[in-house]
Amino acid sequence: MQFVTDPAIATKILKMEQRVRWRDPFITQRGIDQTSLHLDDGQAEQNEFSFLVVGDSGSGSHRSYNPQRRIAEQMLAHREQCRFVLHTGDVIYLVGSSEYYPKNFIQPYREFLVNGDRPKQIAYDQMVFNFPFFLVPGNHDYYDLPRLYGWIAQAALPLRYLLRSQLDFDVGWHGSYQGDAYACAFLDYLKRIGNNVDLERHLEQHYTATLGDRRCLRYQTGQFTRLPNRYYTFRYGGIDFFALDSNTFNAPNPLPSTPEGERSRERLRQKRAELEQEQRQIMATATRLNPVDPEHVEQLDDLKAKVEQLAEVIQDIDKQLQANENTVTDDQQLEWLQQRLIESWHTEAVRGRVLFFHHPPYVTEATKWHQAQTMIIRDRLRQVLDAVAQEVGELTQGRPIVDLVLAGHAHCLEYLRTLDTGHADSHTNWIVCGGSGYSLRRQRQEGAQLTERFSEGDRVVAESRLFIGRSGQGSHKRRPYSFLRIDVRSGTPPKFVIRPYIAEWFQRSWQEREVEPLVLP
Repeated sequence: MQFVTDPAIATKILKMEQRVRWRDPFITQRGIDQTSLHLDDGQAEQNEFSFLVVGDSGSGSHRSYNPQRRIAEQMLAHREQCRFVLHTGDVIYLVGSSEYYPKNFIQPYREFLVNGDRPKQIAYDQMVFNFPFFLVPGNHDYYDLPRLYGWIAQAALPLRYLLRSQLDFDVGWHGSYQGDAYACAFLDYLKRIGNNVDLERHLEQHYTATLGDRRCLRYQTGQFTRLPNRYYTFRYGGIDFFALDSNTFNAPNPLPSTPEGERSRERLRQKRAELEQEQRQIMATATRLNPVDPEHVEQLDDLKAKVEQLAEVIQDIDKQLQANENTVTDDQQLEWLQQRLIESWHTEAVRGRVLFFHHPPYVTEATKWHQAQTMIIRDRLRQVLDAVAQEVGELTQGRPIVDLVLAGHAHCLEYLRTLDTGHADSHTNWIVCGGSGYSLRRQRQEGAQLTERFSEGDRVVAESRLFIGRSGQGSHKRRPYSFLRIDVRSGTPPKFVIRPYIAEWFQRSWQEREVEPLVLP
C-alpha cells in the first residue's frame, strides 16, 4: 500500500489559488498585490538586524526526547535581539494533518503564540503570533493519507498505545487535504469570507501597507499574522526576502520515449521494488525490539526515520515514472520571481536579496543530491537567475543575483558555496537548515564536493564547507539538532554572520555544542 500520496502540482496550485481568492477582480481592482507583505514592527528601516531560521521541525516528541521543543527553548534566548523567524518547510509530519498541529507546532512553539500559556485552547486555524513567523510549505505539508490507511491506523490505535512496539508515525484519520491545513493555519484564507461587503471590510482593515507602489498586507504581531499567499516577498533593512513554494516546480522532466528511456523506467521500477522490500524488512526488525528498553528506544526511532527516508526516495521515483508531456510546472511563480528580482535590482533602496524555500538545489545529505527533484529545482532556479542576470547586466558589478539561499528538506545543517557552474547561481551562498526536529541524516559517503556532468566532462560545481548531521554508531551515535541565528550587517553588499546553535542528543542526554560563526560572503 502506498503510505502517503502527493497531490498533482496542478491540484496544489488550483486549491491554493481558490483559498486566497487569487486575482479575484474584487481584490485586483483595489490595486492589491497578493504576493507582498509589510512587517509592521517600526524597525524595518534599520540596516543591522538579526533573524532566526528553522526547518523540518514538525515532528512532535520522539519516544524518549523532544528535539523540536529543545530547539524552540533555545530560540527563546534570542527573541529580544531578533526580528523574525524564517521556516523552510515541513511544518507538520507526517502528512500535514490538522490533527497534529497541537502536538507538532502549537505546543513546541507556544511562547511565540498569543495565549501560549494556554496552548490547548489555541485552534490550529486561529493562531496569532506574538513574534513574526514567515513560513513556506514543505512536501509533508501537502501530503495526504489514503483513506483506507487512515481507517486502519485509527482502528489499531488502542493496540498501538498498549504495545507501543510498532513504528508509530504521526498519522490520524487523514492527511493535509491537499495543503488545506497549512493554508488554514498560516494563509489569509479569503475563501472563508462569504460576501464582498465583509471582504471589503477585511481588505480595508488588513491591506493597508505598501511595498513600492503596491498595496499589500500588513503583518502585525499580536493582531494579524497571516501570509498573503503560498509564495510572497517582503523587505526588511534594505533586504528583499523571497519566499517560494518549491513543491509546485519540482516535477522532473519526462523520460524520453526511446529504448534508453524504457530501460531507465525499468531500472526505476526495479529500484522501487527493492526499496519497498527494504521497508518491509525494517518493519519486521522493529517487531523484535522492546519499546520499554532504553537501548531499543533509539533504535526504533532510527528505524522509523529510515522507513520515512525510503518512502521519500520512492516518492521521487514515482514522480519520475509519472512525468509526461502534460505534467504541470508552476511557470507563473517562476515568472513572478524573475520579475521581482529584476525590480529589486532596479530599486536603489535594496542592498541585498535572500531566497527561502523547501527543496535544496545543492546538498550533500546522503539521499538528496541525485534525486530528480533536486536536479529539476536546480535547473529551474538557474533559468530564472540566468534571465535576471541577462536583464540587469552591469547593475550587479560582479555580485551574484542573490546573496543567500535558505532551504530545508535535507535533515541536517549545511553551508555550501557554489563555484563556477556556468550559470548565474555561481559563487552563491547556500544554507540547508532542515535539522530542527525530525530525525537527522548523515552526509553522503562521496564527501563534500558536488560534481555535475557537462559536455566537456565532469566538473565540481559546489562544495560543502560545514555539515552537521547524524554521526557515529550504536551507543556513540550523535544527533545534533539545530537552528540558525543570522545577523545582517550594514553596507552594500551586506555581510551575513551565520550563527549555528546545536542541541545534541548523545547517550540519552542533551548537550549544547558551539560552532564558530560563519561570515558571508
